[in-house]
Amino acid sequence: MEDVTDSPFRSICKDFGADMLITEFIASEGLIRDSWKSRLKMQFEPGERPIGIQIFGSNTASMIKAAEEAESAGPDFIDLNFGCPVRKIVMKGGGAALLQDIPKMAAMTEAVVRSTRLPVTAKTRLGWDDKNMQIPEIAERLQDAGIQALSIHGRTRAQLYGGKADWTLIGKVKENPRMKIPVFGNGDIDSGEKAAEMKARYGVDGILVGRAAIGNPWIFKEIKTYLETGEGLPPPSLKDRISVLRLHLEKSLAYKGERATVFEMRKAYGGYFRGIPGFKPLRMKLVTAGSLKEIDAILRNIL
Repeated sequence: MEDVTDSPFRSICKDFGADMLITEFIASEGLIRDSWKSRLKMQFEPGERPIGIQIFGSNTASMIKAAEEAESAGPDFIDLNFGCPVRKIVMKGGGAALLQDIPKMAAMTEAVVRSTRLPVTAKTRLGWDDKNMQIPEIAERLQDAGIQALSIHGRTRAQLYGGKADWTLIGKVKENPRMKIPVFGNGDIDSGEKAAEMKARYGVDGILVGRAAIGNPWIFKEIKTYLETGEGLPPPSLKDRISVLRLHLEKSLAYKGERATVFEMRKAYGGYFRGIPGFKPLRMKLVTAGSLKEIDAILRNIL
């Protein structure tokens, strides 16, 4: 979710009902070396609370220092990323790479927990591959290391984001009588109906939404409405989609400037206009636009 869940988008998701927010993940090495981009990722507005700053890395000493830097930014908790499957992260020993060294993962977690006064949570996957799905053991060890909540993505690292998320082991972790902390499920939640189904079937304490929220902040309202009433919501109108997209663009411009906004918003257009017949040519225009003035002109011509 890098370059997606920044402060502008998180604030919009909050307005649509997201209960808890987490920053883009931040490299511990970049943070302790005072990288401007890492510092920017830690920024959040008061209205985004409760919010956690998510860090990742392979070196325990660096993770401790990064946690100290994160704590100074004043979040509500610190989240440890042990789940990112991206090759450039894994090759450096971060993210899901720790699934191959559970003792190191547990020791790193315990060291970070001891170094901060804030609650520490963690996110991980089922395991490295289908022959090493050790999440029941991992969950217990992370709990013993002191985390206050655990989020589990229902895929292995080998799956990346392909195939179907398997929530079976997430359910087993939740059913484990040794587990006392909240367990959150993640993976393939793209509707209120599916969120309600997974919550009822596997008993998780909460649902995390990642990729399905890209360009689709309405999903949080949809999920909460379905959980409360058992009824769905009609999709947002084209006018509403454009209105929220414009708000997103405005917030992003104020937060990171035009160049970054034009580039990073390209990931979101598919979500904002998903399901709109004949949108593909317009999407191509939006993703190739080189300025906000061009984007504005395209949006004006849609309605």
